[in-house]
Amino acid sequence: MAELVLFHHAQGQTVGFLDFGDRLREAGHTVHAPDLYEGQSFKTLDEGLAYAESVGFGALLNRGVDAVKGLPHGLVYAGISLGVLPAQKLAQTRPGALGALLFSSCVPVSEFGNGWPAGVPVQIHAMDKDPIFVDEGDLEAARELVKEAPQAELFLYPGNQHLFTDSSLPAHSPKAAGEALNRALDFLSRL
Repeated sequence: MAELVLFHHAQGQTVGFLDFGDRLREAGHTVHAPDLYEGQSFKTLDEGLAYAESVGFGALLNRGVDAVKGLPHGLVYAGISLGVLPAQKLAQTRPGALGALLFSSCVPVSEFGNGWPAGVPVQIHAMDKDPIFVDEGDLEAARELVKEAPQAELFLYPGNQHLFTDSSLPAHSPKAAGEALNRALDFLSRL
């Protein structure tokens, strides 16, 4: 079984985010879910993004990096939306990464170095009409990552919701979230 770090989205550690982590645990994986918001959570994405901006994205990224300092190497890094920032950075820069699971976001590989590390598999999951993922450059970054990394997979699900994996939010899509979870579990079983 894999050991992974799961970083939350911009609304914080919502009930649905925690449920997603629990579903991974129920499959036998060890899941660490650091709280980058220090106990804060928000009802809307706009409120959560406003909080993230007030703290600073760089500060949140540093909190994510700091959260794994006491953990062993050989981890899978996973993130949902905003949580992709520390997950992707750690997968690219922390030695011993076993893989990455990126949900509803992807940043250019150049953001955290000169390329995706050889031998580190990655899955990217998003909705094909999510305006944040499609229109803000994440889809392009994901496609570039798939071209660059032989062990990269991009899965697009029908729909326009951003936080589709979070069962506690109106954006939740049970079908797409279930497919993404099953693919993630298959990914973890192969590591």
